[in-house]
Amino acid sequence: MDIFSPLDVGDIEIPNRVVMAPLTRMRADADGVPGDLIAEHYAQRAGLGLIITEGTYPSHESKGYPGQPGIVTDEQAAGWKKVVDKVHAEGGRIVMQLMNAGRVSHTDITGTDRIVAPSAVAIDGEVHTPNGKTTFPVPHALTTEELATVRDEFVAAARRAIDAGFDGVEVHSANGYLLHEFLSPVSNVRTDEYGGSPEARARFVIEVTTAVAAEVGAGRVGIRLSPAHNIQDVVETDEADVRATYDALVDGIAPLGLSYLSVLHQDPEGDLVQNLRSRFGGPFIVNSGFGKITTRDEAAEMVSSDKADAVAVGRPAIANPDLVDRWRGGHPENEPNPATFYAGGAEGYTDYPRLSA
Repeated sequence: MDIFSPLDVGDIEIPNRVVMAPLTRMRADADGVPGDLIAEHYAQRAGLGLIITEGTYPSHESKGYPGQPGIVTDEQAAGWKKVVDKVHAEGGRIVMQLMNAGRVSHTDITGTDRIVAPSAVAIDGEVHTPNGKTTFPVPHALTTEELATVRDEFVAAARRAIDAGFDGVEVHSANGYLLHEFLSPVSNVRTDEYGGSPEARARFVIEVTTAVAAEVGAGRVGIRLSPAHNIQDVVETDEADVRATYDALVDGIAPLGLSYLSVLHQDPEGDLVQNLRSRFGGPFIVNSGFGKITTRDEAAEMVSSDKADAVAVGRPAIANPDLVDRWRGGHPENEPNPATFYAGGAEGYTDYPRLSA
């Protein structure tokens, strides 16, 4: 297959196999509403086969950082509808990533009286809040009853996203946030049915994904995983445990017939990732990981050698709104400017030049 050929990911037809990875950009307003600048940013990138938005919070308690957009209020949903309409007007496809930050947050960010996690285990480090840097707080360990509420928040957010016109949603179970926290025996020390064995640690992610798929249709639901990423104190260093945990997770969601499985891993061609692909049995997106820019040649080789159906790219999509045109024609690329990744405003967000300029 060719990276510029079309692909069906569940109910979504995408014109090429270059996917915009979910990228934290912190451009929403103080109320978590995405404005015209965010709409312009995503619309500029409508030539990518599929856009996956930045992680969007499904409840106030799940907000992870200042400037993050939400999908909780009517105002947020209306803001996202403008984004979606603008992307669709440019011929693009866009999926919302649903993200509960879990313990990767602070009450100064959420405005709530607690942050939550599988267990009352804090991250060793500092968090950036509107009031400056401070240590991560000890989170509230969610009770079994409260897990149902968290699940229902994901479901309600998925419904709001689809009602706002999104082509689909992605369940964020990666990068050390809440769902990923359930998967590691270091961040999940529960003794109920959601902790202990690999199968028990995978249970909540399966339940959330199943419920979201039941609400909006499995063909519009993807999921993102990052096994053994070892980020934000979600430690997964026992190879046998990692394999057992993710095998159980993927075996639990494979029968749903999801839109896609997206895996972030430094070795996407290795046994761990390729085994997950074969277990999943559906459209498979890879992302070669943080700290390394995916090149055109690497992306093309992954698809042509049938190691993936599509490739998610981050920084090249930030710096090149017309990335697919550049890759198709073998043109040089703009260099991304990391200093503006998490800043406010248009600089480094909507002002990267196109080839036509």
